[in-house]
Amino acid sequence: MNSYKCITAYEGTRYNGWQKQGNTANTIQGKLEETFSKMLSEPIEITGSGRTDAGVHALGQVFHFHCIKNLSNHSGYSDFLSEINGYLPKDIRILSIAPCSDRFHARLNAVQKTYQYRIDCSVYGNLFLRSTTHHIPEPLDIPAIQKGARLLTGTHDFKSFCSSKRMKKSSIRTIYEINIEKDLEHDLLFFTFTGNGFLYNMVRILSGTLIEIGLGIRTPEEIPAILTGCSRGLAGHTAPAKGLFLMSVSYK
Repeated sequence: MNSYKCITAYEGTRYNGWQKQGNTANTIQGKLEETFSKMLSEPIEITGSGRTDAGVHALGQVFHFHCIKNLSNHSGYSDFLSEINGYLPKDIRILSIAPCSDRFHARLNAVQKTYQYRIDCSVYGNLFLRSTTHHIPEPLDIPAIQKGARLLTGTHDFKSFCSSKRMKKSSIRTIYEINIEKDLEHDLLFFTFTGNGFLYNMVRILSGTLIEIGLGIRTPEEIPAILTGCSRGLAGHTAPAKGLFLMSVSYK
């Protein structure tokens, strides 16, 4: 049996999220498994580094799978990549494939993830980015957002920033960095989060809270109380899925 690690990119606009579901075949995992299984003529099950919600995108999602067939040849894996991307829908792409240990696990072995939330700050909205950014035409207070981001950085209990009401595991996570960057030329604002792991909807709620700070709806000084309160009702809204990208996943 051969084991492989892949990096994939996708625009999640028309999919019901990453995870395969019994009531729909319209998921990223479902499309990948269907295509890999047909191409390799054997049933393929893939395991991703984590789930992305409906409408969320990825530039560096990682998954692994096992198969009987050896996918390398005289040209390495370029022939396989060319063929598999020819079969996949145009909004899903396999960026790389490499052999890995049969003990490698895309989710359990991940030690760091980076997400980015993208905001279109133009007055009328860039029609070419309407599926991959959240449009906010009102002016945003960037220094206030940066102050709020600094207060969110570090190791905290992020229960207030999680949508799951039935979560049994620890909600303590470490955010190593939140980078706030403005692209003046294209009227875009990026929130980039890097941490050791993220709870359900955590990045979208963090983004919604920072947006509210930028709009003056709340202040950065509220962040410590939101964290210690451990209640979803204390944090800001859940920002729309379409602005969120999974950028990369790191392993030891």
